[in-house]
Amino acid sequence: MNQINQMNQKTVLVAVSDIFFYTKVRDALLPNGYVLERARTQDDVPAKAESLHPCAMILNMNDEKLDAFLALEQIKGHDRFKTIPVLAFANHEEVDTWTRARKLGVTKIVSRNEFSARTRDLLEEVISHRLSAVSLQKNAES
Repeated sequence: MNQINQMNQKTVLVAVSDIFFYTKVRDALLPNGYVLERARTQDDVPAKAESLHPCAMILNMNDEKLDAFLALEQIKGHDRFKTIPVLAFANHEEVDTWTRARKLGVTKIVSRNEFSARTRDLLEEVISHRLSAVSLQKNAES
């Protein structure tokens, strides 16, 4: 079975320990048919990615309980997970965080305010970006 078929098209892995932002994600996505699975510990990130095959991951780059950079390394550094699109948010003033996140392979990073205002649209953008990339790859292989 190819990776696109293996991915659960509506399951999102959410690595956000802040209950305010998790609630924002939940309120934005549940009414649109998404299923959320929360990564509460560092070990949850690869374990849940493996078991769930999520269509995307949401990551708080400023999380106090979870090392977002390690989570990115766990996802983007593993062949089975590197195609999972990652939507991240961070303080807009932390240029180093944004730069490092991009180098580690985050699909899209936005400010906390933009994330709060446009959660569903941003998630659907990174999912469609991934689907377009997979489609291009399939066409190139044909």
